[in-house]
Amino acid sequence: MLKKLSRLTLLTVLSASSVPAFADANSSKTVAPIDNPIVLKRADPWLVRDEKTGCYTFIGSSPMFDEIELRQACRLNDLKLAEPKVIWQKHDKGPMSINIWAPELHHIDGSWYIYFAAGDIEKPFSIRMYALKNDHVDPMQGDWQEMGQVMSHLDSFSLDATSFTHKGKRYMIWAQQNQPATYNSALWLAEMDSPTSIKEPVIAITEPTLEWEVQGYKVNEGAAVITRGDKIFVTYSASATDHRYAMGLLWANVNDDLLDPKSWHKKPEPVFTTHAEVGRFGPGHNSFVKAEDGVTDLLIYHSRDYKELKGTPLTDPNRHARARIITWDKDGFPVFSPQLAD
Repeated sequence: MLKKLSRLTLLTVLSASSVPAFADANSSKTVAPIDNPIVLKRADPWLVRDEKTGCYTFIGSSPMFDEIELRQACRLNDLKLAEPKVIWQKHDKGPMSINIWAPELHHIDGSWYIYFAAGDIEKPFSIRMYALKNDHVDPMQGDWQEMGQVMSHLDSFSLDATSFTHKGKRYMIWAQQNQPATYNSALWLAEMDSPTSIKEPVIAITEPTLEWEVQGYKVNEGAAVITRGDKIFVTYSASATDHRYAMGLLWANVNDDLLDPKSWHKKPEPVFTTHAEVGRFGPGHNSFVKAEDGVTDLLIYHSRDYKELKGTPLTDPNRHARARIITWDKDGFPVFSPQLAD
């Protein structure tokens, strides 16, 4: 990765920003101004930071939902300038031939994995979860191999797989429709027995039951995990992917059994929503990453800057990837400052 990224550092430019420099209370450094959007027309953004080099690898949904690409930069503001590399394209027919959604990049046991969702062109919304693997140290290099479907406990609409470790165990959270199909998707959790498989038990940690979660569609999806202090937090997104899309928050105590549904708590109100006054519509499907100082926490998410869609939520490509600093309150909860512009 170092050889590739050293070339990208030559792309460094001075750019104006709508976000001022910010001295985080948890850092002795000042976070550089963020020039939003950080990547145009890329929904479901996922960002990985190399702890040794401090450089970033970005992945997100292609606006045509037909391929998976990566890009790298050593500064957050240079991601929009970095040349993307297509590492996989949809099949012509059968599984993985349409609706290539929400890829995520994870480094597990010395290899790179990409989890993504896809349908069959004959049945476009027969969405299931799949995985790719690459053993090269740099995910932009090497060969990506198809690892097949990531099987869950049900054969139903499923997407948005994410993986995390906690106390030496690896877990997966994903979104899936229940057997009676009384909603579009809930968030499910299980321990993993390999980077591409889970084991029983499987529990639902949130279902779409609140009014703000069922606008247009009954949806809980797009989980992202961040641990701080004595709590593990899961953000998620809910409702239709237009201006009604919004983010919610779950949490559990770090010493609790994560596979016990009683360990999980949910805020009754969304934590990040549309705010027309600052030009933010339908924020959601986020990830977390450290800023360039290696300390400050950033929220990476997508949103549009207008309400009236150009087509449908899926055909309007203008969900841009954005970044914003999150802080922490006295009780150890993340503060997303939803009333502030990026």
